[in-house]
Amino acid sequence: MRMMKEAYEKKLQARLDELSAEIDKLKAKADRAEAQTQLELYKQVEELRMMQEAARTKLTELKNSGDDAWEDLKAGMDNAWNSLEEAVKSAVSRFR
Repeated sequence: MRMMKEAYEKKLQARLDELSAEIDKLKAKADRAEAQTQLELYKQVEELRMMQEAARTKLTELKNSGDDAWEDLKAGMDNAWNSLEEAVKSAVSRFR
């Protein structure tokens, strides 16, 4: 059980790092964009950062949970993660 939890945590941390990099790329693109596009990108980046922080909080809860309780948190984690991933994908494709 503990090994499954640790593997899940590592997978989520790696994915969070990847998504952070994607958000950073969007921010860099916003810094170079024209005014109207820049405003839209900054707004999108801000929303993604809030979702990212919520996912990071859930990951911390998971890491601090007992070996028995982590599976109860997994469903909420999966939902937060899927939402964040979809939002990042949508933003990246929208502002290519």
